[in-house]
Amino acid sequence: MGMQRHSVSGRGEKGEREIAELLKSHGVGPTLIAKLKGAGLLSPRGLKFVVAATPDELVEWLSLSSYESAVKLREAAKAAVGYQSSAVDAAQLMELEERLPKLTTGVKGIDELLQGGLRPGELYEFAGEFGTGKTQLCHQLAVTVQLPEEKGGLSGKAVYIDTEGTFSPHRILAMAERFGLGRSALPAVTVYRPLNTGELERFVREELSGYLEDGAKLVVIDSVIALYRAQYRGMEWLARRQQAINYLLDWLKRWARIYSAVAVITNQVLTHPLPSGVALKLPAGGNIIAHASTHRFLMRKAGDAWLIECIDSPRIAKGASVQFKITDAGVEDA
Repeated sequence: MGMQRHSVSGRGEKGEREIAELLKSHGVGPTLIAKLKGAGLLSPRGLKFVVAATPDELVEWLSLSSYESAVKLREAAKAAVGYQSSAVDAAQLMELEERLPKLTTGVKGIDELLQGGLRPGELYEFAGEFGTGKTQLCHQLAVTVQLPEEKGGLSGKAVYIDTEGTFSPHRILAMAERFGLGRSALPAVTVYRPLNTGELERFVREELSGYLEDGAKLVVIDSVIALYRAQYRGMEWLARRQQAINYLLDWLKRWARIYSAVAVITNQVLTHPLPSGVALKLPAGGNIIAHASTHRFLMRKAGDAWLIECIDSPRIAKGASVQFKITDAGVEDA
C-alpha cells in the first residue's frame, strides 16, 4: 500500500524549519528530515501521523533504510509533540480517567447506562436493525459534542462519515435547536460520503487527523460494515474483508487516542437461528469488530419506545439496558 503526499498546512502550525530544528534536537538527521518533507509530514500534524504509524509502516511509506531508523524517527516525533506512552499504575490511570470529560448523549437514561457519557479515546459500537435509532443517536452526538464541558459536551466539532447516505442536516438543525445551538451547529459537522472501501480507508488514515487537529472531538462511521458487505462479495473475500476492517478500526482508535476524541461506529446485525427455534440478532463483522470495540451496544424497537442494551464492555454490566424515545427534537428519555 502506498502513501499519498499528505496535506499538512494549516493556521497556527509551526513552520517546516522550526519543526526540522526540533527534530534535530532529538537526534534526527537531515536525510530523515528530507524524507518527511518530501512526504508532506514536516508539521505538527505530520509528526502525529508519524507517532500513530508503526515502524513497519514508516519503513514502507518513507522508503527508510532500516527498521531502526523508523523507531528512532517515531521516538523523536513522540518527544517533539509531547505524546506520552509510558506505563502508569492503576491509581494513576484511575486519576487520569476521572479527569477526562465525558460526552453526553443528551439522554439522561443512556448517560447513566454509560456511567456518565462517552469517554474520549474509546470506541463505541451501536448495532441494530434499520429503524432502531442508531443514526438518530449519532446525529445527536454530533450536536452535543459542540456543547461546553459544563453542559456535557467537549466544545468540539464532529466528523460524520456517512456510508449509507442517511445523514440529514435537517435532523442536526432540529436537535441543535433543542440544545440551544441553532444553525451555528451545522458548520461544525463535517460530512464525508465515501463511494467505496478504498476511499473510506484513505480518509480515516490520511485525512481524518486534519479535522481532529482543527478541533474535532467526535468521529462517527455510520455504518462501518455497509461498504464492506457490498464490495467484498463471497466467502473467498471474507479473510481480506476482515483484515481491511481491522486495519480501518485500528487507525480510528489510534487517532482517537492521540487526539482524545470519541470514536463511534454503527453496525448492522445478522440473524443467528438457534436449535430451539429462537433467532438471535447479532452484530455483523464477527470477531474483528467485537475485539476492536471498547463498548458494544445492541439497539432495538421495544413497543412504543426503543431499547439500548450493553452486550460487551469492560465497565458496564452485560445485559444492562435502558429505554428511550425518538421525537422530532431528537433522542430523549422514554
